[in-house]
Formats: sequence, structure tokens, C-alpha cells
Amino acid sequence: MAARKLQQEVEKCFKKVAEGVAEFEAIYEKIEQSNNLSQKEKLEDNLKREIKKLQRMRDQIKTWAASNDIKDKGPLLEHRKLIETQMERFKAVEKAMKTKAYSKEGLASSQKLDPAEQARAEAGEFLGNQVDELELQIETLEAESESIQATMKKGKSQGAKADRIAEIDRIIERHKWHQGKLELIRRSLENGGIDTEQVTDLEETIRYYVTDSLTDDFIEDEEMYDELNLDEEEGVFGVPQEDKGSSQDNASLAEEATPIHIYDRQTAVAICLYVHPSH
Repeated sequence: MAARKLQQEVEKCFKKVAEGVAEFEAIYEKIEQSNNLSQKEKLEDNLKREIKKLQRMRDQIKTWAASNDIKDKGPLLEHRKLIETQMERFKAVEKAMKTKAYSKEGLASSQKLDPAEQARAEAGEFLGNQVDELELQIETLEAESESIQATMKKGKSQGAKADRIAEIDRIIERHKWHQGKLELIRRSLENGGIDTEQVTDLEETIRYYVTDSLTDDFIEDEEMYDELNLDEEEGVFGVPQEDKGSSQDNASLAEEATPIHIYDRQTAVAICLYVHPSH
């Protein structure tokens, strides 16, 4: 009886997802076809309401996918991916509405910016785009991990699958560490702690990590942020000196404890906590 009720709830959720996606796509098409800024802004608000509904359903789907009550996780993962596709489209719309092409405020401000301010704004936008791209990669990796876990069976050798999950966890941890660094750089750039030229000089290295870090022949530059003196910036933005960095920054601690990285994209605070096995 419980299994049947759960299945009914899942099917009801899937139906709402389909309806929500259809409504989202209808609004999205209107935004694409409209040339009226005021109308676009109203449609964007409607689109935001729809994406929030879909995100709530995505959260429910993730909960079901993580439980053992549902054996076939395939449909759950498919609907989650469907929602995440709309989330990506919404991000694109939201970004477009803030650019010079759609925003009067953007047009006015761009005309007032001197070349140095324009360059700083573009550098900040670059950093934000790289953080967003890493977040998309993280979401894809998390979905892959959940899909692998859904196919693992108790009592059987799952060496290859377990290794892949461990590798995904390692990549996600490193991505989040880089996200924290990039957010810190962007915050410091906005406050004058880092020069635009310093970010520009680092752009190719950052782009290389974001685009190539998942390839087999990727070689990471462990010192890519060193010249920015982020130790000082982390102190300014409230990150304790003893807690900064990743598990690769402090080998002696890594041998004794497991690092857990936490960062807040709103405040650009990156924190590394070490959990000892004895705890």
C-alpha cells in the first residue's frame, strides 16, 4: 500500500513537471519574440515564478532519488535533468536581461563607464561566468553519481563504480574550492583589492581549468592564484587564515583529517573544515 501511494505521488509530481515545463517554454518563447523591454521584464518575472515551482519539484525528486524506496531511479533522473535544462535557460534569460542589449540601465551605465571601469566590469563578468560554468559541471557530476549509485547492488563487487563515485567526489570538491577562490577574486576586484590586469593575466589559466579539467591530459597549476595574495583578501573578507584553502594546500593536515569545503556564493567566503576520524 505504501509503495503504491508513493508511486502515485511520483506520477503526480511528473505530471506537474510536464505542465510546469510547458508553461515555462511558452513564456520563454514570448520573451524571445518580444521587442518591448517592459513586456520582457514582466515575462521574466513570470518565468522566475515558474522556475521556482520547478526547482521545488526538483528538490522533491532529488529526495526520492536518494532514498531506497524507489528502485528504478531512471525516470527520476530524467525529470531532474529536464528541470535543470530549464534552469539553465532561465539563467541565460536572466543574464541577457542585464546586458546592454535588453537593459536601459545597462545601456546608460555603459555610456558612463570609463575604459578602466568597463574593463573591471568585464573581468568581474568573466569570473562570474566561470563560477556558473563550474556549478553546471557540479550539477552534471552529481547527477552522474546518483545514477551510478542507483545501479549499484548490495553484496556485489562494485569496484569500478565505487572508484568513479570517489573520483566524482574529488572533482566536485576541487571545483567548489575554485569557485570559492573565483568569488573571492571577484569580490576583491569590486573593492579595489585586486587590479583588473591581474585578473586579465589569469584568465587563460582559469579558462583552461574550467574547460579542460575533466580531460585525461589536464595538468593543474597548483600555484595559479599565488600572485594575487589571496591570503590577505581572505583575511579581509572574514576567512580565518588557518582554515583557508583546499585539502591540497596542507598535506600534513590532510593526513590526519578529512577536509570539507564550504563556500557562500553571496558573501564569497570560503571555509575549509577538517573532520578527524576519531570524531
